[in-house]
Amino acid sequence: MTRTAFDFTGRRVLVTGASRGIGRGIAQAFARAGAALSICARRPDRLEDARADLAALGGTVHAARCDMADGAQITAYVQEAAATLGGIDVLVSNVSAIARGDGEESWLAGVQTDLLGAVRLSGAALPWLERADGGGAIVHINSITAYRGSRSAPAYAAMKAALMNYTGSQALALLPRGIRVNGVAPGSTEAPGHFWEKRRLSGDPAYQAALASQPTGRMGTPEDIAGVVMFLASDAARWVVGQTILADGGQLANGG
Repeated sequence: MTRTAFDFTGRRVLVTGASRGIGRGIAQAFARAGAALSICARRPDRLEDARADLAALGGTVHAARCDMADGAQITAYVQEAAATLGGIDVLVSNVSAIARGDGEESWLAGVQTDLLGAVRLSGAALPWLERADGGGAIVHINSITAYRGSRSAPAYAAMKAALMNYTGSQALALLPRGIRVNGVAPGSTEAPGHFWEKRRLSGDPAYQAALASQPTGRMGTPEDIAGVVMFLASDAARWVVGQTILADGGQLANGG
């Protein structure tokens, strides 16, 4: 069993986009640390597979379908999750449209999912986070692209930069209400069925370019990101507010 440095026994954790990739890795880490979980995703088949996987680790696991571009679905999901778990202590906002290109469709998808999705999700969970014993925590999953431009995905990069700015603003607004807000910006991270694995399997030269930019000599893993998220959600990070922490293995510092 994977070791964890954190204990979330008795804590209620909601993770969006947790059917695969980074979100699933984050949910697994919280499950191993004793948290009661609620997860959501758009595809019922992937969602059920993730729910069964998490349930096998022990503890309560609630799962429901939710499209993070739909405000009504977000509200209904959060209410159902809070009712099932008995509250929400930690909120991990993880969903992205991963909109490529510079067309209006990409910009609208990014606004609705990456930015407004995080805003709506936080707002829906706020009544329960305010009542969290010891204070609530929000962690927004961002991207290394928040720190630099992107030729192939300008809309995506802009939304991530906006989310980083919003993380700081939201942190200032919610701190007096007992809620800490921070973010994590992963670098190139490979997970089963996800973006970089697909690029590797298809022989896309972009994969080798991303790998070459990693001074560690490997791509990141969901477990690498989950550790930073758990830190920010824990009491160990009680003095960390409004930050978006790079979790990239030195990729950005290496010019990647």
